[in-house]
Amino acid sequence: MIRGMTTPPGTPRRAPAGAAVLREDVTDAIRAAVFEELAAVGFARMSIEGIARRAGVGKTAVYRRWKSKLSLVLDLLTAFAVQGLPAPATGSLHGDVRALLEVASHALRHPVASQVIPDLLVEAARHPEIAEAVRAALLDSQQGVAALVVRDAVARGELPAGTDPDRALDLIIGPLYWRLVVVRGGLPKGYLDDLATAAVAALRS
Repeated sequence: MIRGMTTPPGTPRRAPAGAAVLREDVTDAIRAAVFEELAAVGFARMSIEGIARRAGVGKTAVYRRWKSKLSLVLDLLTAFAVQGLPAPATGSLHGDVRALLEVASHALRHPVASQVIPDLLVEAARHPEIAEAVRAALLDSQQGVAALVVRDAVARGELPAGTDPDRALDLIIGPLYWRLVVVRGGLPKGYLDDLATAAVAALRS
């Protein structure tokens, strides 16, 4: 290139010589190893060495992607939070609540919810970054869904104006979280139907 000339717009830039190319399959293997390591030993005892060993890679492969185990876990929690819960649109409050419970029951069986998050809730008291990430993974996206369910129900005349979406979320998801994540019990036949009916009745009271 002639000195003084700039690269034409739209011309792809080459990676600097010697720059590491991060393989996606290695990144995926490391993320999977983090879940396994967290479930096996918890955050406090988790180490980059253990993660690398489970992933079948060297420690440098982990450090190229994340500077610490904390940043690695925060990244995974953020990705989990982005998935969120889909907002149901069944045309009725009971249908929306029942659909939300169905999706949430599957989400709460995910390793992040059933094994990893309870351990991180303990660590959150010592790490504000973890507390914020757990809040995003557990609460922020679900609050948005609950607000949509309440808004639609109010528009249909099924709930009074001014119904609190946060209270709705507590009534709908709270018992399910307690049963699946805290108590770690199963769901008897008809449990979600009964819970939906109870939640709707509570919201209307």
